[in-house]
Amino acid sequence: MNVRLLIDAVVRQTTVLIAQLATSAGLRAPLADIANSVFLELATELEEQGVSRKVAADMFGMALRSYQAKLRRLTARRDAEKESVWEAVFNFVREREVVTRAEVLGEFYAEDDATVRGILWDLVESGLVFQTGSGHSTAYRFASDQDFARLAGRDEHASALALIWLHVYLHGPISVDALSERLGYEPAVVEDALDTLVDEGRVTRSSPTQADAPSYRSDVCVIPMEDPAGWEASFFDHFNALVTAACVKLRNTRLQSLPSDAVGGSTYSFEIWEGHPFAGRVLGLLSDTRRELSKLREEVDAYNADNRPSHAQTSRVTFYFGQSVLDNSNDDDDEHGEAR
Repeated sequence: MNVRLLIDAVVRQTTVLIAQLATSAGLRAPLADIANSVFLELATELEEQGVSRKVAADMFGMALRSYQAKLRRLTARRDAEKESVWEAVFNFVREREVVTRAEVLGEFYAEDDATVRGILWDLVESGLVFQTGSGHSTAYRFASDQDFARLAGRDEHASALALIWLHVYLHGPISVDALSERLGYEPAVVEDALDTLVDEGRVTRSSPTQADAPSYRSDVCVIPMEDPAGWEASFFDHFNALVTAACVKLRNTRLQSLPSDAVGGSTYSFEIWEGHPFAGRVLGLLSDTRRELSKLREEVDAYNADNRPSHAQTSRVTFYFGQSVLDNSNDDDDEHGEAR
C-alpha cells in the first residue's frame, strides 16, 4: 500500500471539509494559523504514539535541531497568543466605548495582523463584542451586562451544552479542567454547563475526594435530529466515529475488509434517476437505518438500565453511517453537482 498517496488524498479531503466549515452559513472563520496548529497537533500525536523527536523530524523532512526549534517557537507563540494578545485585545476593546478595526490594528501593530483580526472575530463570535461597518471602518463595542442577559438564551448556549455532553460521553470520566482544555471553553463555562447537564440527569458527577476534583460521565448521549442547536456536536460525533474506526483498524494492521469484522466501514454508491424502480429503496436508506437503529438503541438502553453488571468490563460499539445525493447534471466533475 502506498501510504504517502493515501495521506495526500486524506489531506485533500480534510482541506475541503475545513474550507466548508470555515464558510458555513456565510461565516468566515479565521484560518491564518491552521498550518501551525496542524504541525503542533501532529507533533504532539506522534510523541503520544511513542515516535521519537528524531524520527518525527525526519518524517517532516527537517533536521532535529530545526524541528525542536520550530516546536518551541510555535508552542511559545500559541501560549502567548492565548494568554497575552487575546487578553490585551479584549481589554483594549472593553476599556473603550467604541473602537474601530484600524485603531485596534494600530494599537497592536507589532503583532501579526491576521492574529489580531482572528481575535476580533473570535470576540464577535463568542458574543463578547458587537461589530458594525466594514473594512478598516469596522467598529466594535463591548457587550454590556444587558447584552449578556439577552444573549444568554441564544442557541450558542444550547450548542455548548450539546458539545460538552458529547465529550463527557466520549471521554468520561473526565474533569472540568480536562474538558476545558479539550474544547477551549473557560473552566467556569464548562462547570456551569455541567451543572445544567447534571441537574437534567444527562450527566453523572462523581463525589470529589480531598486529592481529586469531581469527574463527570454519561452512559448515553442522544441529540435529537430536529435539534438545531446541536448540529456542531452531531457533526463532530459522526466525524469522530469515522476517524476512530479507521484508527482502530490501522492499529490492528487489518487493512482488508472481512464480512465478519466488528471494526471497519463500507461505502456503497447507487446510480438512479427519476422513475427508477429502486429509487425509493435507495433514497430511503438513511431514514430506514435511523428508524431501525433508534429502536435497537431503545431496547439496549432499557435492558442496560436494569441489568448493568457492577464490575464486568463493557465495550462501547459505535455504528456510524451517512448518505449524500449528488445531482450529476455536469458529468465532467461530481464536485460541480448539487448535494442534498
